[in-house]
Amino acid sequence: MTTPDPIGHAPEPSAPPGPVPPPGCPAHGMPPDALRRLYGAEAEADPRAMYELLRQEHGPVAPVLLHGDLPAWLVLGYREILEVTRSPSRFTRDSRHWRMFEEGKVTPDSPLRPMVEWQPTCIFVDGEEHRRLRSAVTESLEQFDRRGIRRYVIRYTNQLVDAFAGTGHADLIGQFAEKLPMLVMTQLLGMAEEYGPQLVDAALDLMKGTETALASNDFVVETLRSLVGRKKQNPGHDLASLLLSHPAGLSDDEVVEHLRLVLVAANETTVNLIANTLRMVLTDRRFRANLAGGHMTLPDALEQVLWDEPPLSTIPGRWAISDTVLGGQQIKAGDILMLGLEAGNADPEIRPDVTAPLHGNRAHLSFCSGPHECPGQEIGRAIADTGIDTLLARLSNVRLAVPEGELRSRAAWLSKRLEALPVVFAPPRSSNGSGGKQAVDFASAPGPLPDTVPVAAPPAVPQQPTARRAGGTWRSLFRSGR
Repeated sequence: MTTPDPIGHAPEPSAPPGPVPPPGCPAHGMPPDALRRLYGAEAEADPRAMYELLRQEHGPVAPVLLHGDLPAWLVLGYREILEVTRSPSRFTRDSRHWRMFEEGKVTPDSPLRPMVEWQPTCIFVDGEEHRRLRSAVTESLEQFDRRGIRRYVIRYTNQLVDAFAGTGHADLIGQFAEKLPMLVMTQLLGMAEEYGPQLVDAALDLMKGTETALASNDFVVETLRSLVGRKKQNPGHDLASLLLSHPAGLSDDEVVEHLRLVLVAANETTVNLIANTLRMVLTDRRFRANLAGGHMTLPDALEQVLWDEPPLSTIPGRWAISDTVLGGQQIKAGDILMLGLEAGNADPEIRPDVTAPLHGNRAHLSFCSGPHECPGQEIGRAIADTGIDTLLARLSNVRLAVPEGELRSRAAWLSKRLEALPVVFAPPRSSNGSGGKQAVDFASAPGPLPDTVPVAAPPAVPQQPTARRAGGTWRSLFRSGR
């Protein structure tokens, strides 16, 4: 049996299971002080360096500690992550198998609960129940016309840019990346725009796993529960209404939890994808040269960023159904396996040169793999691609306002987010907020989502270079040479 190599090298035989470690080794017998934590100072200071240390110390599967010093396995190897995600008979998504729950070691106020406690959603079930719930999500999302989504992205991007275009400076994280995805997603879910700011804060708090994560989760759930109640009385063309009417027959609780899943996951991943791509464009000369010279399209650039800076660095992955061996480690029934997506993307076994470009290669792990691969990834790509393209077309001669070394990221147990991306640019020469270009006609911007469902467009695919992407727009943006 062989494992395909996403980089294009000749396939190599899958590594046979290593020798079974002695009982109690390593995560089940080592004292907590001997294990590295996926939270706290070390993990937040430089998670990438910690992943590589763990790889050196333990190989592709490493023992770690989660909040409350609960033992876990961090899967670092690309092939091992694929093995876990594609082996539902050995590793389940049902978190009720976690031995820490069975032993009562997860405290009621644990920040882990919003992300790992079992919920009636497709990500916590397998088999036929998974197919029932996932079909409701994927088939409902497919009802949205991708071109219609892009029109909403353009609309909200122009609104956000109009707020700062006249000043000649902005923070592209706080004033753009953190706002755009939630504005679009609230429209798709059928919510009013004014919910956006509070939901942005709550979603971020959830992903950070702070002491207030449970309260933030309660706010999100209650907001969505109210939405479902309204949509039962007045359905429209939105995700809440589509889930309620789907033939899979979801209960109200199942609809609420799937809306929460889509909202939180889509927002966090898309915010980080936008932020990481903008940082790469503004700081990496070779990267921006490839864009400006037409050697790389923006969709290609997004895939490169998904390899190098996945939106979620680590995710709660699976729970072992029975005793097994993975990456030479003895995994016991009920153990939790965290999937190190960032570490897997940089696995030297399949990517020996992390500086080599991977234009358009979608074999990264950023949206996971197997039956539970992210169902909304094309919507995330559409928001990021269209939003960044529209933003950069509006900002003339945009460049960093501070030295690259002053940029700071804030890491948490699941993700790493850029704190700020201050830029300066040439302010518009006219009062229409378009820098001398034709003003955006907001009278023609899309209004509320229609009650009828349009024919779905084909899924987004990497776009081919166009005259604008390959030529004038990118060259004019980066002519400063900074």
